[in-house]
Amino acid sequence: MLKCRTVWKKLAPLARASSNVCRQNVRRTGLTNGRIPAHVPAAHMSTGPAGGGRENQLYILLVGATFLGGGVYAYRTVKGDQQRYQERIDEISSRPHRVATQVPAAPILSEPPAVPEPEPEAAPSPEEPSPPAPDTEVVAPSETTEPPPADEPVLEAPPEEAAEPPAAPVVEEEPSPPSEPSPAEVIEPPPAELAEAPPIELIEPPPAELAEAPPIELIEPPPAELAEAPPAELTELSPAPVVESEPTAAAESPAAEPPESQPEVVAESGVDIVPASLKVPSHTPYLLIGGGTASFAAARSIRARDPGAKVLIVTDEPDLPYMRPPLSKELWFSDDPTVTETLRFKQWNGKERSIYFQPASFYIPPEELESAENGGVAVLTGRKVVHMDVRGNKVKLDNDTEISYDKCLIATGGMPRNLQVIERAGEEVMEKTTLFRKIEDFKSLDKVSRNINSITIIGGGFLGSELACALGRRSNESGLEVIQMYPEKGNMGKVLPEYLSNWTTEKVKSEGVKVISEALVKSVTCKDDKLEIQLKDGRLVKTDHIVAAVGLEPNVDLAKSAGLEVDSDFGGFRVNAELQARSNIWVAGDAACFYDIRLGRRRVEHHDHAVVSGRLAGENMTGANKPYWHQSMFWSDLGPDVGYEAIGIVDSSLPTVGVFAKATAKDTPKAATEKSGTGIRSESETEDTATSPVASSTPAPAMVQHKDDYGKGVIFYLRDKVVVGIILWNVFNRMPIARKIIKDGEEHADLNEVAKLFNIHED
Repeated sequence: MLKCRTVWKKLAPLARASSNVCRQNVRRTGLTNGRIPAHVPAAHMSTGPAGGGRENQLYILLVGATFLGGGVYAYRTVKGDQQRYQERIDEISSRPHRVATQVPAAPILSEPPAVPEPEPEAAPSPEEPSPPAPDTEVVAPSETTEPPPADEPVLEAPPEEAAEPPAAPVVEEEPSPPSEPSPAEVIEPPPAELAEAPPIELIEPPPAELAEAPPIELIEPPPAELAEAPPAELTELSPAPVVESEPTAAAESPAAEPPESQPEVVAESGVDIVPASLKVPSHTPYLLIGGGTASFAAARSIRARDPGAKVLIVTDEPDLPYMRPPLSKELWFSDDPTVTETLRFKQWNGKERSIYFQPASFYIPPEELESAENGGVAVLTGRKVVHMDVRGNKVKLDNDTEISYDKCLIATGGMPRNLQVIERAGEEVMEKTTLFRKIEDFKSLDKVSRNINSITIIGGGFLGSELACALGRRSNESGLEVIQMYPEKGNMGKVLPEYLSNWTTEKVKSEGVKVISEALVKSVTCKDDKLEIQLKDGRLVKTDHIVAAVGLEPNVDLAKSAGLEVDSDFGGFRVNAELQARSNIWVAGDAACFYDIRLGRRRVEHHDHAVVSGRLAGENMTGANKPYWHQSMFWSDLGPDVGYEAIGIVDSSLPTVGVFAKATAKDTPKAATEKSGTGIRSESETEDTATSPVASSTPAPAMVQHKDDYGKGVIFYLRDKVVVGIILWNVFNRMPIARKIIKDGEEHADLNEVAKLFNIHED
């Protein structure tokens, strides 16, 4: 057709020219005949104007030749296409017959296998020594069948076909013809058998059949077969017959064939899992990075809203999700000598519990997550996510395993900071320094504190003060010297007003702690197996061990690979009001830098915030789309007799107003836990909502009573005359009221009246 079109393009101009000339001649002839009809002789009438007839004939001839040529070309083209099509059909139809001629060997060979392991039988034994077959097959399947040289070309071609089309149907259709081929043919097509006879291949040519049945492929060339056959094929093509045939083969050749690879294949196919090296699901609907409080709260929230959800938690710690507060509080006051192993403790109310949120039976193994009908929560411990592909919705672990996800939560928490002078001091000093954060740190510090004479805690914040009190209590029994040093004037100097900080310092000293205030570390060295801490004011402190409790650095290692924004002021991943950093990615806990509608952008490092932000993130991952408005609280206990709870911005640099009252036996952390039933007070407090409180009718004393004893009270932190933070000192179970006061954001002319809302003057 292309040629016809080309010819027509060349002839069309000439044809159009001839047609124009013809019409002009006819027009002239008509005019001439009209003018002088009487003078035109008949001969001229029959001939017409000069040249007119020849051009008409040429036009007709050209048009006719064009149509004739086009018709001939079209006929030849169609005829040729039909012939080629017929040849192709014949070739395709002849393939089964060619394959059938090769398959016969399989049935013949299948019969010998029926006679278990008569390897010595005439034909099969010379061609293929069955014992080495599974191992050496990849290297020399052709060598064993090489006797007839003509086999070589056949061996080269079939392998490719064997890898692509599963010839199982052919084997099923042509089992009868096998009797025709000769034994030579059997030798010739081992590769073909690879692709076609799954059941027979194990016994006669194990290598050959490996290609056909995926489970067997693992035995012959494990790497190659695994690459060619996806896990899905393994699942589909590992039926009972294959599993049965393998045990029989093993029974037949106890010593000859290596049974090592076969049990692996049977195990994998039986369990229906991906290769043994992959023990984690390749995909999970909900992926939670980090195994702390925020992740567990999110998992529980997801399962509450989506009971069939499949949640995978990936943590670099070897432990299941647990709560961190007891590591610096109750565990140190336990009388159980095996507390480091059991990790169970008695709360101030006397009730015993574990630091783990749930026992191991609550979770399902990671390898069973995909097949779990009702979903569940799986924890992959000891693995760290090192790379995130946000566009591809997948992550890479530190062992190069990739996991794809639908929704992802980043709850990586933080890493304890260290002093630069300690980091520069060398390995010998670092070996005698503890950065307290995990269960391992608790166990290590507990062991160290029992085998040394002196320990120094650097830091006067929540963690430093709690550890100082805990170790100080132990010093009374073991004679351990406990030293606490910090740059502030008193304990909790960055949080508490100066008068309350000084009172707290005296409380810590009464626990057996030697306090060194306004201490700036200049250098740390190790001499005679002792650490020497040189302060900038010239003081020198010698100790056996150091605990650095100087703050937390949010873990944002994934920010670069994930393309997430890190806040330059507060650190952590910047998230919106719904705790979302990117599409399908949320952040919760210590690593989240969120916007507080009342107090501005913040980052909070407390247990209650991890609980609430994790819960909200889990709800939003299931479509709740709720904003984060909650004012999280935090608490600290300096032993069983003094404790406080705080909310909002509690910064000692802000103006404060304190209202105190005389404490009673009920105003202690121990009494509070007896009433609430739990030492993790946020578990109950965060569920409460503030109601219209009824102020106490008891007259209140003057504000900010500067006494030596601050039994219980309320400290208000002000910014622009508005309350932005509140500390409840030995006042418990009143946090919803404090949260409402901050949420309202109103100015209060008399904070003494506001303090009555907490009923601190009741006996």
